[in-house]
Amino acid sequence: MANDESALLKVISDVLELSEGEPVTWAIDLNAGGAAPMIALLAGNGQQVLCIPGRTVHHASGSCRGDGKTDAKDALVIAGQARMRRDLQTMHHGDDIAVDLRILTSRRLDLATDRTRAINRMRAQMLGYFPALEWAFDDKISKASLVLLTGYQAPASLRRVGKSRLETWLRNRKIRNHQLVAAIAVEAAEAQHTAVAGEKFAAVVVAKLAREVMALGEEIAETDVLIEGRFRDHRHAEIILSMPGPGPGPGLVLGAESIAHTGGGISVFGTSDRLAGVAGLAPAPKDSGRISGNMRRPRRYCRRLPRVFYLPAMAAARCCPASEAFYDRKRAEGKGHRQTVIALAHRRPNALWALMRDGRAFQITAPPSPIALGRPAHCESPDLNDNFIENPHLHAARYFFPFCRLPVRRRTMGPGLSVRCLCVGRWRRGGGRQGR
Repeated sequence: MANDESALLKVISDVLELSEGEPVTWAIDLNAGGAAPMIALLAGNGQQVLCIPGRTVHHASGSCRGDGKTDAKDALVIAGQARMRRDLQTMHHGDDIAVDLRILTSRRLDLATDRTRAINRMRAQMLGYFPALEWAFDDKISKASLVLLTGYQAPASLRRVGKSRLETWLRNRKIRNHQLVAAIAVEAAEAQHTAVAGEKFAAVVVAKLAREVMALGEEIAETDVLIEGRFRDHRHAEIILSMPGPGPGPGLVLGAESIAHTGGGISVFGTSDRLAGVAGLAPAPKDSGRISGNMRRPRRYCRRLPRVFYLPAMAAARCCPASEAFYDRKRAEGKGHRQTVIALAHRRPNALWALMRDGRAFQITAPPSPIALGRPAHCESPDLNDNFIENPHLHAARYFFPFCRLPVRRRTMGPGLSVRCLCVGRWRRGGGRQGR
């Protein structure tokens, strides 16, 4: 049917008429994009909508007869999964701020990708006719180098204009380090006196690409302003920004992405472990028979959420004293940089979860007691400032083990009791383990 409001409303009314007052459960394999009008209409009519991921539909189709794939077969599979399964997530009305941030962050990602692609094309073009200047830029394309390429792209033109006039030309365009840029450009031009075939039109292409990169950079800056304004309106903005991590610029973008890809809050996740699982931070067990505690890297998780935890953890290891102390301690234990950053990132979901639950910002000093906050003593939350880094009994502590290649095994300690123990050492071919 057409994705039209009148047609969709007619389908909803027909289904409700056939149900004769009985509750109806709707299932769909999309949660955004072209399915947004249908989801909005169902939510407006008070209908329950279940979300079945496309990966689940694909694997469930294997249990049906035949190898064909049609819309009718997919609809039958989706309906069967909705009837049998009880672990499907109900789709709620999305937070307006989260939806806006999802649109803005997706647009910013597209702009950043286009800018990177334009820079790579420009450098590849320069490498073909003016490698000395491309090498002089090293690995960084700054505003000064882009402004230079909009006016002078060939070695002959740079030698003709000279260093002094080039400095004046750059200073008139408000380039801060105009003297250094002019000296580097003229020196690169003096190192190449041979004209390469196609140099004229290659220079024209480089100038256009430089203007394109500058325009994309300006659009990214405008998008960042929109993201910041919308992110500040969210109730969890100050809590997210209080966590140790990058500065206001990158921190705002990462915080906006965390809100956009979690639906605007933590109410959709039952526990902090569920949040860690959706973010790909919790290991997935691969047990079979007598083999237990066999943890592996997960495959099914939101691909945009890991960077929300890993990048701030990498920055916190340099700017936060507690995170830096944890980093140094793990490195002293023999762990590598990557393993240490992963261990630090795996503790962030629990801390962020507790902060949002209590409605307070992260602080270095000890928080007030639960009695002072007017809560019963048994509701005391873990000390975020100590347990965030040091307490090994936090749930996130176990996430560190599989990524450090240290096997974690579960041992039974009597009926109904079990304890997780860490076995350090190497497997021997004859069985057992060297070292404990």
